[in-house]
Amino acid sequence: MLKLTNNPNVIKWVEQMEALTKPDQVVWIDGSEEQLEALRKESLANGEIQLLNQEKLPGCYYHRTAVNDVARVEDRTFICSKRQEDAGSTNNWCDPKEMYDKLTPMYDGVMKGRTMYVIPYSMGPIGSSLAKVGVELTDSIYVVLNMHIMTRIGADAFKNLGDSSDDFVRGLHSKADIDPENRYIVHFPEDNTIWSINSGYGGNVLLGKKCFALRIASYQGKNEGWMAEHMLILGIEKPNGEVTYVSAAFPSACGKTNLAMLIPPEGYTSKGYKVWTVGDDIAWLKKGKDGRLYAINPENGFFGVAPGTNKKSNFNALESTMKNTIFTNVAINNDDNTVWWEGLDKNPPENATEWKGSKVNGKEYTAEGNKLAHPNSRFTAPARNCPCISKEFDNPEGVPISAMIFGGRRAKTAPLVYQALDWAHGVFVGSIMASETTAAASGAVGVVRRDPMAMLPFCGYNMADYFQHWLDMGEMLGDKAPKIFNVNWFRTDDNGKFIWPGFGDNMRVLDWIIERAAGDADAAETALGYEPKPEDINIEGLAADGITLEVVKDLLNVDIDLWKEEVSGIKEFYKKFGDKLPQELKDQLSALESRLG
Repeated sequence: MLKLTNNPNVIKWVEQMEALTKPDQVVWIDGSEEQLEALRKESLANGEIQLLNQEKLPGCYYHRTAVNDVARVEDRTFICSKRQEDAGSTNNWCDPKEMYDKLTPMYDGVMKGRTMYVIPYSMGPIGSSLAKVGVELTDSIYVVLNMHIMTRIGADAFKNLGDSSDDFVRGLHSKADIDPENRYIVHFPEDNTIWSINSGYGGNVLLGKKCFALRIASYQGKNEGWMAEHMLILGIEKPNGEVTYVSAAFPSACGKTNLAMLIPPEGYTSKGYKVWTVGDDIAWLKKGKDGRLYAINPENGFFGVAPGTNKKSNFNALESTMKNTIFTNVAINNDDNTVWWEGLDKNPPENATEWKGSKVNGKEYTAEGNKLAHPNSRFTAPARNCPCISKEFDNPEGVPISAMIFGGRRAKTAPLVYQALDWAHGVFVGSIMASETTAAASGAVGVVRRDPMAMLPFCGYNMADYFQHWLDMGEMLGDKAPKIFNVNWFRTDDNGKFIWPGFGDNMRVLDWIIERAAGDADAAETALGYEPKPEDINIEGLAADGITLEVVKDLLNVDIDLWKEEVSGIKEFYKKFGDKLPQELKDQLSALESRLG
């Protein structure tokens, strides 16, 4: 058996897990195209994936999960720290010993008759001081092929670890029987360990993604003085070539990927403005040599929600899926063996296979209210496919962040944009974020829930300590800390129709944000923070969308009565954190209350 490292800690752990799971054979994934192609052929032969139209979608494959295994399972996701208070009230907690005792028998012999694949991977550019190493053991070729897209896999990943370090994240995954009653996604932050069993869905089994890059990494960041955040990273290039980088956190279905790959409106592109994507989902941020905050995207690909992605909503994301992509739980157009999903266009294929595998007349099927693609169906696409991928994507130093943006779906409450008064106030703004739930998390859809920094399902430790870590980072960065903003693209009129056009036109708000971050834009102080003067939002060319100066004034309006109600909701939410809630946030809430009168 070829081992890709001499590190005794890695080898010992792999051998222990092999002894537990008892696979027929062990294969170390070296990341070579020859090995990956052999695995694709094996996966095609056993029906785990199927080949799509290689003329229209070269290198693309289709995968269908079990019907009971289509989303992250928050009620089955655990943080197992020695002390319950270290996991906090917003995480499911279990004592580590109890959980190991519960899961170990499930893993005992679970890979008999199967192959264990050992996947070494780097989160972040290989050689970067911001990168971290993980090793995932899995019995799923689908996982191997997705991890190849989403991370930097193979022997090179071990370069960051060396021959003696123990600082790698141990991930053990088995499909087992895809049994929802025994499905667990479990994190042991104090052990650098993740165990996942009885799922085949990406968010539960691609252990480099939310499990490592957020839950484990957020805990590491707290201890090591950096941040792991559920944030996109983008660069905005002005006509003079100057690029300003911002990071932004949004709960799912709030246009995060769309913003990460934004195409500026004609009025901006004609002047030479450009937007560059560094990351669409996760940012690791660390203080740089010059005292500023620098960010890398620890991932190497996009694990995007397919429904709603189209040429208008996100041309660049759609282009990213046109080659070497794995589609999961979308529909198949049987006429040409390509893919389709709701929102791709208005023409569902007549000869279709819906996501569960039945052949249907797509037009009749959707006319009856059925979905051809699952609402949380996915594409796994290489980042390098993206037409607007930043040339800094692989920069081991990362990019300097000038502004951080929070946002959510609020029909009436939050204005189009406002800036926090200072860093501590910005932490408060992030801590009170609220939005509507979506299909990305299993459970009810359309319910407003608070999701601080879009990290509620992803923080690997007590969220009150997480808030304190944010406050501490601000102190560490001092006057070099990024400016913090809040946006809301989703204000609606009395008929429930979105007022702001969104998509590429969000550039108009980003324009004010980067000018403001540079100290070059004016603002008016409101009860919430600093807002642009209505005339400072460029609305040239938006008359056809009904956007006038009066409409912008309305979008920036702060409804005092609604915000007084909001304060009650924040107080209720803050109760979850008890005595651990930082005093600074209590003071910020009191200050907001008094500003509201």
